[in-house]
Amino acid sequence: MKGEPKTIDLPTILAVEATDHGFYEGAPGPAIGPRMFGGQAVAQALLAACQEETHDRLPHSLHAYFLKAGSSDQPVSYRVTTLSEGRSFATRRVEGMQDDTMIFSMIASFHSPETGFEHTSPAPFDLDVSAAIEALDRWRERHSQANASPIVDRLQKRPIEIVPLDPGALFGAQAREPRTGVWMRMREPAGPDPLLQRALLAYASDMMFLRNAMLPHAIRPGSTKVQAASLDHAIYFHETPDFDHWHLYATESPWAGHARGLNRGHFYDESGRMVATVSQESLMRPKGEALERMRSA
Repeated sequence: MKGEPKTIDLPTILAVEATDHGFYEGAPGPAIGPRMFGGQAVAQALLAACQEETHDRLPHSLHAYFLKAGSSDQPVSYRVTTLSEGRSFATRRVEGMQDDTMIFSMIASFHSPETGFEHTSPAPFDLDVSAAIEALDRWRERHSQANASPIVDRLQKRPIEIVPLDPGALFGAQAREPRTGVWMRMREPAGPDPLLQRALLAYASDMMFLRNAMLPHAIRPGSTKVQAASLDHAIYFHETPDFDHWHLYATESPWAGHARGLNRGHFYDESGRMVATVSQESLMRPKGEALERMRSA
């Protein structure tokens, strides 16, 4: 419909193309701020590593480092190296390059499906996405200025639909407990491919995440009071998600200090099944008056 924001075709953006043996290229994508979005690098690198898999193994964990700020208007070349390969597990290293500069490094581990003991922690929030949508609509009616916020405009154009449990934590500027939850799903169905579905979750896992460590300090990403960036990112895939449907991303920050903040979270589907665990350390370096106040305290 004319006037509605155009959403991004995420499966197309994340797809990688083989350029040589062990080399793949990922297309440019939308920026969040002036840089390439970290979740895109994680997802593209994961799909590149998956291209080297010749058995029935699925990625069960990854550990990534953001080495340099990437450009959102340039493709990324990914080099995949298999470090080990056995009957059950395989481990691969992925290096992302732009203009002969390494901007990203990741190690991913793959595991064949097996039967084993099971337990899981329950979701820390109510699993009622309809109630969250209604609460968000009521909050927007009471806070009309939120609809003009740049972050609202960006989120409406993102391929992942987001419904926060606490809209004030997402859109507001007041101090909050370092604990949030958001519902997420694809705006357009992507299909059942388990590798793509894990890549979609990897992309989404870098959204609304590093802000947790900033919430108690009444700052948000993009504030002039802080220089913020993701430093690393780890994901443990417990199950294959179906990101065509709603998933709750329950996140928290147990620690911040020394200009860094630690964030961790779990993804749950609507039945309460935990499908993935994520952790990340972020840069949150005070700037300007905020830094001067800390130095003089």
